[in-house]
Amino acid sequence: MSQPIALRLSGITRRFGETLANDDISLSLRRGEVLALLGENGAGKTTLMSILFGHYSADRGTVEVEGRALPPGNPRAAIEAGVGMVHQHFSLAENLTVLENVMTGTERLWRPRAGMAAARRKLMSLAERFALRVDPDRRVGDLSVGEQQRVEILKALYNQARILILDEPTAVLTPPEARHLYQTLRGMARDGVSLIFISHKLHEVMEAADRVVVLRRGRVVAERRPAETSKEELAELMVGRRITRPVRAPATPGDVVVEARNLSVRRRGATGLHDVSFTLRAGETLGIVGVSGNGQSTLGQVMSGVVAPGAGALTILGRRITRADVPALVRAGVGRIAEDRNHEGVVGELTLWENATLERIGSRRFSRLGVIDRAAARDYTQKVIEGFDVRGGGPDHRTQLLSGGNMQKLILGRNLIDAPRVLIAAQPTRGLDEGAIAAVHARLLEARAAGAAVLLISEDLDEVINLADRIRAIVGGRLSPEIEAEEADARKLGLMMAGDWTTEGVRDAV
Repeated sequence: MSQPIALRLSGITRRFGETLANDDISLSLRRGEVLALLGENGAGKTTLMSILFGHYSADRGTVEVEGRALPPGNPRAAIEAGVGMVHQHFSLAENLTVLENVMTGTERLWRPRAGMAAARRKLMSLAERFALRVDPDRRVGDLSVGEQQRVEILKALYNQARILILDEPTAVLTPPEARHLYQTLRGMARDGVSLIFISHKLHEVMEAADRVVVLRRGRVVAERRPAETSKEELAELMVGRRITRPVRAPATPGDVVVEARNLSVRRRGATGLHDVSFTLRAGETLGIVGVSGNGQSTLGQVMSGVVAPGAGALTILGRRITRADVPALVRAGVGRIAEDRNHEGVVGELTLWENATLERIGSRRFSRLGVIDRAAARDYTQKVIEGFDVRGGGPDHRTQLLSGGNMQKLILGRNLIDAPRVLIAAQPTRGLDEGAIAAVHARLLEARAAGAAVLLISEDLDEVINLADRIRAIVGGRLSPEIEAEEADARKLGLMMAGDWTTEGVRDAV
């Protein structure tokens, strides 16, 4: 490319205690270029982008935007230099509205009515253009995970950045929304905007990027043009070995262990459930697909004991569930992988051992007479770390220092290490790299083979097709008729997610 260099990172090095997150990384980005940054979870991608945006300071190295050095650790300087960032972990104020969040940090919230109206028009224009529709007056704390991600993207676009960093921007978007987003980003690149995006979805990388840089264990290990590589090679470069996903074997279902009859749940500020009925047997996986915000969050929370059932009946492992009670379900043998790992899965300020045992700390295994057995808790956590390849620290490290993928592996490990009888897996591989996805899929299939009843809630259609025995869509809090996984394909599931339940194969299942 003949365009001038818009961004240059030189010799970036950053440590977190004993962990070397970035090791002498140098890369450049030209005006109007789309650069994909790849690497397995914990490879240092998010840390590098956080240094660029000023959230972290590098121990060594420099960041230059259009030939001018950025002062380290200064997000305001980065924004003023034309750098915008869509964060992987949300940085929104939950007590403010969508419009107030988008304006925060760029414009005064207390503006004349005409000024607020202009900001609203600008936001709604962006939302329409990018197919990221949200209600500007809704409180962010009442939005689903997918809706909050849309607000993050809109906030970055609102600032009209010349260099835009997107950390897993399509993790919670539907395939059509993702395609639309990348089409728009390509248009922005033609207008001279430079873009860096982190993604574990290799087909997006191949389609959207001009150039790909691969990190492994904090170092640049490869650079490729999409036309000169393949998804298979990129996956191997990321993890240093060949990756193959496990194959689902035929199920041998046992007794019914979960039954919902005409279950309805009302939720303030979120989609509830309406007359939902299904059964789940030991040794099988029921897959639930749906566009974010259609009630799958409520379904996962009710099944996990976070939200109380409303009308109708819910029975899990022979017990009628009438109230929210996570500890009781955990004691009964229910494992839960929460959709939002940062708000429902872990407490970032706590250590790994505290998070690994948090839902079980009252058991005799980890406490006696109200006194916590820290040695037992640390030993248990070390087994989780080793068994599930949790990278980023030992049992006494702060959980917030882990990458998102390693947080997910910690959550997965604490729920699977003791062989649950029922497993609620909500978005279990969101934000994971190809190697970690293959490992998680293998663990879920092992749990099913060991007799666990698995409820898989996912927006990844390939994931559901590959792991589930039966599949249903959720639309507006209602469940579609089910289809067998062997009958499913992306087109049929897409129609079901859109509410078309008269499709051949779906109608026959009624």
